[in-house]
Amino acid sequence: MRKLIVGSQAQQIGAVTEYELRRGYVRMHRNVYVPKGYSPDLVDVIDGAWLRSGRKGVVAGVSASALHGASWVDANSPVELIWNNTRPPEGVIARAERLDDDEVTTCECIAVTTPARTAYDLGRHLPRGEALMRLDALKRATAYLDDEVLELTRRHKGARGIRQLLELLPLVDGGAASPQETRLRLLYLDAGFPRPSTQIAVFEGQWKVIRRLDMGWEDFKVASEYDGDQHRTDRVQYVRDQRLMPKVARLGWEVVRAIKEDRDAEILDRTYVALVRRGWDGRLRPSRRNRWWRPPTMLGDAASL
Repeated sequence: MRKLIVGSQAQQIGAVTEYELRRGYVRMHRNVYVPKGYSPDLVDVIDGAWLRSGRKGVVAGVSASALHGASWVDANSPVELIWNNTRPPEGVIARAERLDDDEVTTCECIAVTTPARTAYDLGRHLPRGEALMRLDALKRATAYLDDEVLELTRRHKGARGIRQLLELLPLVDGGAASPQETRLRLLYLDAGFPRPSTQIAVFEGQWKVIRRLDMGWEDFKVASEYDGDQHRTDRVQYVRDQRLMPKVARLGWEVVRAIKEDRDAEILDRTYVALVRRGWDGRLRPSRRNRWWRPPTMLGDAASL
């Protein structure tokens, strides 16, 4: 149930008096209030910004992805609106952009860009790595269609950031279960590795799935996993992994584990060696992004990495 109120409208219909508004509510934006003692969640923060626009704006970008169910959006993130306002309030990013009627829908009774338009904006406005992470999260939540996004690039020909968007769309994978997994996958792709599959099921017998690996190359039974903070702080998860990973190895999988402290080159070296050891020819795709890493030349020396 919506907690926010537009002060002038609430008084007009008799929902609150001026005294009740002053004593029982806290101002979020001009003419937008939240009850005292109530902690607004992410949807409230977005709703408040939209109400502040006089319901004229349309929630877009990262904020729109959150309303569509995408993860990893912080409640303190600025709210993005397509709204013709050159001096938006604090905590609001306003963009005066063309928006057609079929690019708008509603979530939580709030006007918001459609999943396809949201993807179109994420891929254009954010730095490359973050853009792919947000696109992964949106794909995981909505399974938006690439063809619909591509149609928007033709419709809005010449808009800023389309080149980056077109580069990123083929790289999107809704199987990424964390921002770190997206970053790790992009590291491999930029270095010229074959594209890894995500959320790979490891079977014991014919039907029993004992583990899903973050990403990997099924032809060679080499996987790569990012060990985030949950592996350190979640004892249950840690113990479960310790018990399952030897079984995964017995089923033929070699798992390259990456942690925050690893240098990118170390991760790439270890993975390259593991793949070649399993039969990969070691040929990297040409990549204009890879100007700093070269594969190990002596596999015997690299095996200790």
